[in-house]
Amino acid sequence: MKRFAIIIACFLSLFVFSQNEKIDNLTVQLAYQEQDSTKVDISVLLIDELLKIGNYDKALLYVNQTSKLSEDINYTKGLAESSYYRALIFAKRNDYYNAIDNYNKSKKYYAQIKDTLGVAKVSNSIGLLEIKRGNYGIGLQNSLSAIEIFEEQNLKEELSTAYNNLAEAYYKTHQTDKALDYNFKALEIRRIINDSDGIIASTKNIAELYSISKEHRKAIEYYEKVLQILDPEKDKALRGEILPKLGSEYLRFNEFDKASEYLVEGLKFNRKQDNKEGLLRSLNAIGQLNLQRKKIKLAENQLGEAYKIAQKIDNKAELLENYRLHIVLDSTRGYYQNAFYWQNKFYDLKDSLAKEKEPKFPTEIETLPIDNIIKEDIKSENEKLDQDSQTSKLVNPIFLYVALGLIAILLGLTIFNFSKTKQYKSQLVKQKKILADERKKNEGIAEQIENLEEVNQVKDKLFSIVSHDLKDSISSIKAFLDLLKEDSISRDEFYDLVPELSENANNASALLFNLLNWSKSQMQNLEPKPELFNIQEVFHNKIALVEQKVEDKRIVLIDESQRDFAYADKSMLEIVIQNLITNAVKFSRTGDVITVSNQDVNGKALICVEDTGVGISKENIDKLFNANKNFTTIGTKNEKGTGLGLTIAKDLVELNNGRIWVESTVNVGSKFFIELPKASPQV
Repeated sequence: MKRFAIIIACFLSLFVFSQNEKIDNLTVQLAYQEQDSTKVDISVLLIDELLKIGNYDKALLYVNQTSKLSEDINYTKGLAESSYYRALIFAKRNDYYNAIDNYNKSKKYYAQIKDTLGVAKVSNSIGLLEIKRGNYGIGLQNSLSAIEIFEEQNLKEELSTAYNNLAEAYYKTHQTDKALDYNFKALEIRRIINDSDGIIASTKNIAELYSISKEHRKAIEYYEKVLQILDPEKDKALRGEILPKLGSEYLRFNEFDKASEYLVEGLKFNRKQDNKEGLLRSLNAIGQLNLQRKKIKLAENQLGEAYKIAQKIDNKAELLENYRLHIVLDSTRGYYQNAFYWQNKFYDLKDSLAKEKEPKFPTEIETLPIDNIIKEDIKSENEKLDQDSQTSKLVNPIFLYVALGLIAILLGLTIFNFSKTKQYKSQLVKQKKILADERKKNEGIAEQIENLEEVNQVKDKLFSIVSHDLKDSISSIKAFLDLLKEDSISRDEFYDLVPELSENANNASALLFNLLNWSKSQMQNLEPKPELFNIQEVFHNKIALVEQKVEDKRIVLIDESQRDFAYADKSMLEIVIQNLITNAVKFSRTGDVITVSNQDVNGKALICVEDTGVGISKENIDKLFNANKNFTTIGTKNEKGTGLGLTIAKDLVELNNGRIWVESTVNVGSKFFIELPKASPQV
């Protein structure tokens, strides 16, 4: 280790020596140079070397001298370069306003001499500065404009920086696909120029973006690539960050052994390095692993330690995850009061994070100022040439007579064509009217046939349900009562059968409820009365109705709803949400998790009811919302159904200008989504 340190020190000494030698040579050249543009160019090289070693005071001194000389000899390129380096120094000192002022001056000078590459260089630097400050819109505009020129001239060092800037800006503005695209571009360039630190950074960014996009297998692939290229000594902090993330990715696929391998290694490694961020991430992830393995006590200790660390270092994202895991932990142990406490903390923090304004970004890219200047110059020159040409032509009288003759001929042809076109239009209007009348008649007949078919299908379905499902439930109730009436069973025996009798009554009630709503919607008797209503309030009311069933099946129900509004018929949506929550309970097993949530997506209310139950096969998903398929299945505790609940949900949602769909995997669970408007449609 001591030898390694000595070698590093030697390399640094040689590097500093070579840098100082270069600076000394440039200083000597500068001293003997005439007061001309060459002296300015040498001075710019010297400033660049001083910036590389961080000697900003001396660099600024030379910048001011260079600027003065450039002004004296009227050397615009020197003014552009000195303004650019002055801006770089101010940016390093975090003096934003002076940096931007000098960048703009530099860009103006480069534009005057039509130095496209110079303008691009300045634009990229402005882009980097604005992105670091969180001004992603301006940053994106500048960096994107600069990239076009860097790509044309194949400037790899500049492209590496610009691609990385754009990738970061797109990531911060939640444009994941574009962020991935530019990280891949940056990675390709960094491999070509053999930038090892850049390769690690881009590969790690790609892994994180795949994780955000829920492409977890690809995330695993790139996290493992990062681990392979890390330097054991230099990249310890990064290794401590990657190990728990990689373990968490494996945990998503329930690959417990592989997840455990990385999470345990990450925990030990971060403890040894005293890396609080890495330790917090490791404890949360390994706590989740132990929860899934039912090692409750161990999970409790790990999540408790993670909670203390998260509070100390103020990592809100991991603290939010810790709250979520505490909800699951206490719900699993049956400590519902504690779970409620953690749930309140979870939503308070979640709301606080949600209130942070998301950055705005441009939809269109403005061109570089230099492009505009060049285009304007070309345009004005072309206009001048056109004017000269037209003037010389107009002077010639022969050209004038020919032009008048052509105009007269064209005018005559236009009048003739106009009269013919008018006749054709009149005939066409008559034909269109005849065709429209015929089409209306045909459409009316087709609509009548379709309505008759639908009514017939409704009738068949009603008879089928009434003659089977409803008859069975009522017959069963009657049989119980007859037994009691005829003294065939004792009262004690009858009381033992009361739960079953109650279940049959509930089934009959639910059946009638769904049957009535479905038949009304099919017969087009339902008219929505839209209003603004609080989605969270509906969730709370409907969750209360299934609490007993949830407790009986020992299901964990997580309420992630938030106060937000939808514009629809509240009564209809209550029916829909009740059906979805009831179904989630029906098809969840003991210990499964049901999560309800809502959020604003593109100005619409998106409602989600998710469960980790038995799931739905692909061939059955198409049957869910179609009453004519007669599709129904038995719940995990033999609960019966009619196959009408989701058909009703679809009809009622569509009546309210919304849509409903499902994503499901067998033995993994289902997610039902409802999208509704948040305001009255503009007529």
